[in-house]
Amino acid sequence: MPINPKTIIIITLLILPYLGFGQGCSDAGFCTMGAMKPAQDFNKKVPVQLRSIGLTLYEGQSNTSPIIRAGIIDFGLLIAGQYDFQVKVPYMRIDGNFGTTSGLGDISLSLTKSLHATPEYTIMATLGTKIPTNRSNLQAADRQAVLPMYYQTSLGTFDFIAGGTFLNKEWMISAGYQQPLVHINENTFEPTEAKWSWYEGGMEYVRKHDGSRMLKRGADVMMRFERNFRMSRLNLNIGLLPIYRITRDQVLNDNDEYVKLDGTRGLALSALAGLNYKFNVFSSIQLIYGHKITDRAVNPDGLTRKHVINLSYNYNF
Repeated sequence: MPINPKTIIIITLLILPYLGFGQGCSDAGFCTMGAMKPAQDFNKKVPVQLRSIGLTLYEGQSNTSPIIRAGIIDFGLLIAGQYDFQVKVPYMRIDGNFGTTSGLGDISLSLTKSLHATPEYTIMATLGTKIPTNRSNLQAADRQAVLPMYYQTSLGTFDFIAGGTFLNKEWMISAGYQQPLVHINENTFEPTEAKWSWYEGGMEYVRKHDGSRMLKRGADVMMRFERNFRMSRLNLNIGLLPIYRITRDQVLNDNDEYVKLDGTRGLALSALAGLNYKFNVFSSIQLIYGHKITDRAVNPDGLTRKHVINLSYNYNF
């Protein structure tokens, strides 16, 4: 007896929230921008749509206590018949032992163009940027203490992003690069007794957060290897997402000099799984789950996650 695709979706949505042990996109979000988006369509019979809008519900568990949740609006527009312009605007809420923060997250802009398309495969390229919405200096309630980066809604950097993708019916292989260009980060978190002796949870928990005083984040390169199993309306996919920080993060020391932090350069590797179900040519739903394999030893940027779950609805018009 064949299994109804809708039944698969319902079962998966019920099970996945209880399997959260992984790390999804541990960068600043560029692994889901433009050509690098997962589970892309490869049906040449579907007409190109001029506009799209999507809503994503995101949840990630940090390496310490904070749980990061976001609602993300994703708007796409086809320009001149060949350029896909994408805007992503997140609203963030972070809940942890130090309290709760919320606010607008960093805004993503990208432009994607198909470089070569045949009935068998497509090659695409993306240029983009991320725009900070604050200086990463949100404070603990009723305290003059700036919270660590895990609690911040913005990374406090203007970033340059470039990437490309090879896509066919079965495989998606992407590569991307992200370079912070302008740092407006004014985070002053340091896990010291002088600043956090008031915290009733004790210094053992405070020291789980890496210091991030006036953080300058390093550059990242990433790849996505994704195997798709496409049916008429349902697409299942599995993959690997390695992200390598090629330059070390920097923070100010006690002499107000920038120093490079050991342990901030290296590999963050995730195993990914997802599904995409098309209700019709106009609307679809997508679920992505990430499982941590390894990450960097030191993470002052607050980007590392134990698990990530994304649930998205997209509409083309």
